[in-house]
Amino acid sequence: MRSAGRAHDDPAGDVVRWAAFSCLLVPVVLVVYGTSYGGAAVATLGLAAVTAACRVLLRHSEKTERAAARVRSEDPLPLGHRGRHSRSGAGSHRGCHGSGALSPHD
Repeated sequence: MRSAGRAHDDPAGDVVRWAAFSCLLVPVVLVVYGTSYGGAAVATLGLAAVTAACRVLLRHSEKTERAAARVRSEDPLPLGHRGRHSRSGAGSHRGCHGSGALSPHD
């Protein structure tokens, strides 16, 4: 059981629990306000399907994030790497061939 002062260890689980609570609450509210039992049942099934799909996507996202963090921690950057937009030297540009043939305008 969690204590009130401790941070949440499973935010995706919290979202799924609130969604499950909503799946139970929404049909009750619909019936109270005059929707048929059949309509409330269809709404419940739809909400349950959306909740299940979201749960699967959240768990997959968490799993992917943990795997990416593990790869980053195991594979440090080489010493010469300066980042995505760094330049390797003065005047070096990708795609620019400095000593090629003359253009028709020269």
